[in-house]
Amino acid sequence: MSEKMKVSADHEDEWRRVEEHVDGDYNRMTPVVQFPPEIALAIVEALTGVVREGHRQEALSPTPDGQIRRAQQFEEGDVYMLEAPFEGYFADRYLMDFYDVKARDICSRMHMHTGLRFVRMMTGPGTTIRVSSLSPIEVLGTPSWTGKPLRTFVDELASADDPAAEPQVRHNAIVPPNSWVDLQVPRGVSHQFNAVGPNAVIDSVHPEESIETLREGMSGYKMMAQTIFLAKTKSPAETCLSTPGDTDPDVRAS
Repeated sequence: MSEKMKVSADHEDEWRRVEEHVDGDYNRMTPVVQFPPEIALAIVEALTGVVREGHRQEALSPTPDGQIRRAQQFEEGDVYMLEAPFEGYFADRYLMDFYDVKARDICSRMHMHTGLRFVRMMTGPGTTIRVSSLSPIEVLGTPSWTGKPLRTFVDELASADDPAAEPQVRHNAIVPPNSWVDLQVPRGVSHQFNAVGPNAVIDSVHPEESIETLREGMSGYKMMAQTIFLAKTKSPAETCLSTPGDTDPDVRAS
């Protein structure tokens, strides 16, 4: 079994300095299909509706102490756990209703997880998702994708904790409107999601959740406790809104 990654397994806001982190692998992104706007909107609204109804029910009838609360809040959006792990099945799955970066004027932090993640991102009209990492993102090809190649670029990630710190190179890819794009995130690899616009949802599978709980020595299963942030402070929206037009020269295209 791999060594634990967290200092305190039950700390839900553990962080480390971004300049101290080096990715041991890189993320793989697969554009799958683009939909007509009305179909994309119907899909996104149906899935975000599940999250919103889950949060409405949680407000009406809060989960008792000691039980897994399925309606939670992440930095990128409200989430609802569709399926939890059980004996002999180690994965869980959740939906996330993205916040609009412009509406909140806050970017989510770069972070990593103590186990691998599979993330399916879907956008509707007038909405994009900016996916970022400290390492180049490999963009894979599929015959079903008929849209333009994903827009990729490099910028700098300045530290919100220490203005004097050297900015880090950040690699970015943009999920366009009305699109379904998959992302494979290996254990311990940095990533950052920020939606620009009101219509975006994630369908995410965590295939190692029960294993992570044991490996990290957590006192109980929690959706947030497997995250390590690469900043203590959130940054304003302007730090993840600019999208230079140049293609990332280091992108791993396949």
